[in-house]
Amino acid sequence: MFLTIVLRAKPKTKNVLVMCESIASGHRLNSVRERTGDKLEFIRFDPTIQQESIYREIKKLKGVKVSTAEQRMKSKFSPTSYLMEDL
Repeated sequence: MFLTIVLRAKPKTKNVLVMCESIASGHRLNSVRERTGDKLEFIRFDPTIQQESIYREIKKLKGVKVSTAEQRMKSKFSPTSYLMEDL
């Protein structure tokens, strides 16, 4: 195996964007969960039937990098970085 192939490999992200579907009406929405976690199943308002419904994960879409408030504060290009310099 060539060294360039190993160096070009992307590391897997910690979180995954998944598509969830309502079992009542088929309405879909996207949500983020941990890669190692179980499949999502939750109750949320369904706009097509105007009631709360159970949503189940149907497929993974892609890996996503979720930033926390602490990471945004540490970023030097964040919109609030100029406020932190004055302190």
